[in-house]
Amino acid sequence: MNGDDHTEADGSGISELFDELEELADLVDSPEERKQVREAMRAATEAQDDDPVVFGRVVWGFDREDLAEAALGSLLFGIPMAVESGTIDAGRYIAQHPLYLLGTLATAVVMVVGILYVADFQDVRVASRLFGLVPRRLAGVTLTAYVVSVALLTGWGVVAWPVTDPAVLWQSFCVCSVAFVPMAIGAALGDILPGS
Repeated sequence: MNGDDHTEADGSGISELFDELEELADLVDSPEERKQVREAMRAATEAQDDDPVVFGRVVWGFDREDLAEAALGSLLFGIPMAVESGTIDAGRYIAQHPLYLLGTLATAVVMVVGILYVADFQDVRVASRLFGLVPRRLAGVTLTAYVVSVALLTGWGVVAWPVTDPAVLWQSFCVCSVAFVPMAIGAALGDILPGS
């Protein structure tokens, strides 16, 4: 085995280890055994932190570092949305077409899923699910992006809260939803590209 083969084997070794640990988690019977498997996965993630490689790492769990990276990514992609009047125009348009609003939100979530779990930028693993269904990383990234969207657009006076007029409230929600789309993409990229 030459040096290149050794490096390639090491790069895929942590991924293979996670595959085996996930299979083991499905096979064990007791909650204590599952907890031990999760601790082994966490230890493997921490062991790879000493590796300077950014890409090709296993990304597992969602902690406050990931939250901060998602918030930063949201801001980087969202600041142009906050200063562009097209965001308001698009928000007003989808406020009049609720199906387009649903399509906008669904598109954002699908793009985040694609970046995190399909595009294979990193080997992103699901550590836990909310309500047994939604991966915590997916929920964390999308909710962070939406909260940053509302905070940024509110702070810069694009939308105002609280609003007593339901039509204005709906329009503000739609404007924030338009800004949410690129901010969700930025949050997903910000979360996984540093490799943490």
